[in-house]
Amino acid sequence: MNLAVIGFGNAGGKVVDKLLAFESDTGRSLCRFALAVNSAEIDLAKLDYVPRDNRILIGQTDQRVKGRGAGADPEVGAAIARRDHHEIERAMDGVPIHDIDGFLVVAGLGGGTGSGGAPVIAETLHDRYAEPVYGLGILPSADEGGRAAFNSARSLTSFTEATENLICFDNDTWRQHGDSVEMGYERTNEEIARRVVTLLAAGELDGSQISEAAMDSSDVKRTLATGGVSSIAFASTGLERRTSESRGLINRFTNGSDGTDGERPDESDLTMKVHGLVRKAVTSRLTVPAEIDSAERSLVVVSGPPSEFSQKGLHRAREWLERETDSVEVLAGDDPREGADRLSVAVLLSNVTQIDRIDALQDQAVDAKSNIQQQADTREDEINDLITDDAGELDPI
Repeated sequence: MNLAVIGFGNAGGKVVDKLLAFESDTGRSLCRFALAVNSAEIDLAKLDYVPRDNRILIGQTDQRVKGRGAGADPEVGAAIARRDHHEIERAMDGVPIHDIDGFLVVAGLGGGTGSGGAPVIAETLHDRYAEPVYGLGILPSADEGGRAAFNSARSLTSFTEATENLICFDNDTWRQHGDSVEMGYERTNEEIARRVVTLLAAGELDGSQISEAAMDSSDVKRTLATGGVSSIAFASTGLERRTSESRGLINRFTNGSDGTDGERPDESDLTMKVHGLVRKAVTSRLTVPAEIDSAERSLVVVSGPPSEFSQKGLHRAREWLERETDSVEVLAGDDPREGADRLSVAVLLSNVTQIDRIDALQDQAVDAKSNIQQQADTREDEINDLITDDAGELDPI
């Protein structure tokens, strides 16, 4: 796919920056246009790969913002996104509209600018363009507190309704014990980039060999056309590199093909490798943990050197996934990468409806809303009790 990618807010901008970095490191091509929109000037300055002309500061004239951020208030984020929509739309004039397959709006859902502004810009893109608009939303960790959960639960509803499909990524799933906050987010963003680019960049025409089972953008778009919330599974393995001595020994007992120097390994080994890698991906960590049998549609992309592909392995993996998801809506194909040093699998589970993390987030948000309302109801009385003497004998100046 070719996408125009918009990062909204601090987390959204950082993820888009990481997508561009991953493309640069791997020679892939997904983002035909990249834009970062934020209400905090300092966050835009920290980006490395988004072009400076494509970093848009909004809310400069708002008395609550003034280039310092939305203060974790999604109402402010939504308001300044609507107020400054003309500035954002002018920046979008640089989108090569005839050369893209859709838009991807990226945002963290626990803060203010992204959680409030991302659904607004998604709606704007829907009104202005015919291309599909997808979302990528990052859920906050449980220990980020009730306010982040409250913001996220509200934004999740709006963002899902404003996009053709919302791919979710759960921070809690990917944080490791002992990680600093900064290191945790850095790891999360790298995992997002690896999965999103491997999946959505499948089928790009860049001179690589094209197989009969090659995945293309129409397959991805069909799978994402379900609406709702989706999750991505991923697994990869390094490619075995044998020495010339070991190749000579192996070749005495085989037909001379050991998978090196452009020769294919044994077909049965490839079948097991591809099939096993798909199963490993789906049964390990998803971007947001979900019951896979609740997915409406699925898509499997195997990416790596063509010599490592196995159509029989891909066929078996697709049949296995059909049984696991209880759905015949499973597409599978490969994405040849002749220079790759790993064999990777990305599996898109589209419109999953059983996600415990989102249920827990909503429960946390309901409790937070109750606490916020309780505090608001009693705060004025508590302030008066603090600053007024009990006997009432003191007059204000």
